[in-house]
Amino acid sequence: MSIRKDEFQTVPDEQGHFGPYGGRFVSETLMSALDELSALYGKLSQDANFVEEFDYDLAHYVGRPSPLYFAERLSQHVGGAQIYLKREDLGQHGVASATVAARLGLECCVYMGAEDVQRQKLNVYRMKLLGAEVIPVTSGSKTLKDAMNEAMRDWVTNVDNTYYIIGTVAGPHPVTGSRQAAMLPPYALVVQVCCTVIVRI
Repeated sequence: MSIRKDEFQTVPDEQGHFGPYGGRFVSETLMSALDELSALYGKLSQDANFVEEFDYDLAHYVGRPSPLYFAERLSQHVGGAQIYLKREDLGQHGVASATVAARLGLECCVYMGAEDVQRQKLNVYRMKLLGAEVIPVTSGSKTLKDAMNEAMRDWVTNVDNTYYIIGTVAGPHPVTGSRQAAMLPPYALVVQVCCTVIVRI
C-alpha cells in the first residue's frame, strides 16, 4: 500500500488505521486509557496555551528544532556538495523521555532489549544520569519486540498512573499517530526504535 502525498494529512483515521494497517489490538484494560489519551490530545492540540508551553520547552529546554550546521570542510572534501548536519541526539533511544521526565519530576522506566542495552551504552548512561531506570529485557530475542511486550505488561498492571511511549509505528492508536506523537503531553516526547518507555505520574 502506498499513500499519496495529498492523503498524508488524512492518516491515521480516527480509529488509528493507515489504510488496512494499524488500529488498536490491546487488552481491554488499556482501552479507557487510550480513549482518555485521544480525548486529551484533541483538547491539548487546540489549546493555544498548551501549544505555547510545549513549544517553549522544546526550544529552551530540549533545544529543538536543532539548527542546521553547514559542514564546510566535508562539503569541500566530497567535491563541493552542500552538506548540512543536524544534531538530533536528544530525540533518540529513550533520552528524550528521560530528559522530559527529569524536567517534570516524573518516574521514567525504559524497557530495552538486553542486546540493545549493550549496543546503546552511551544512551543508557545518559538515561541513567537523568534518573531513568533502564530495564534490560532478557526474554526472547532480547530486542525491541520483547521490550515492547514487557512495557505493555507493565502498562496493563499500572494503567492508572502510567503512560506508554514508543517512537516507532508499533503500538496501539493513538500512541503511534504521526501528528499525535508530536503533540502528546509534554513529558511524552517521542523515542527512537530500540526501546519503549513507561512514565509514571
